[in-house]
Amino acid sequence: MFESSFTLLRDIGSFPVAPGEEIRFTIDAYHGFRYVSIRRYVQSDGFAGATRDGVTLTVEIVQALAPRILALPDDPHSIAPAQLGKFAKRPGICIVVSVGEFKGNRGLDFRQWQQDIGWTKKGIWIALDKIKEVKELFKKTQEALAEQPVDDF
Repeated sequence: MFESSFTLLRDIGSFPVAPGEEIRFTIDAYHGFRYVSIRRYVQSDGFAGATRDGVTLTVEIVQALAPRILALPDDPHSIAPAQLGKFAKRPGICIVVSVGEFKGNRGLDFRQWQQDIGWTKKGIWIALDKIKEVKELFKKTQEALAEQPVDDF
């Protein structure tokens, strides 16, 4: 039976990015497929929970991307702007991961690109000063996927 909405299978971990905000890595299921989600969560008087700011990655994307993320230096100042990869998510849709600049700040950008319209709003930008946390959560994600194959979640 397929899930009708995202179902949390495993919470990998999170790190704060601002007061009342955090980035959370999870393994989820949707319509019978497993994904790794990287999403911004907020906690305020008016709302608590996930925001639209995030991206879902297939297990294959995580397996190809993780070594590239883990190879980045821990010092954010020594990370050069570059595209880390363009990964097919499904026909006509890719996830592009790059190190770049946004509003004068350097960060790691996970962005969805769709063949018929180009860049979409789906994605997340994480400041490079959080690179150690990002690397740690990618490592934990790899470990979780290795210790329990995706089909067994």
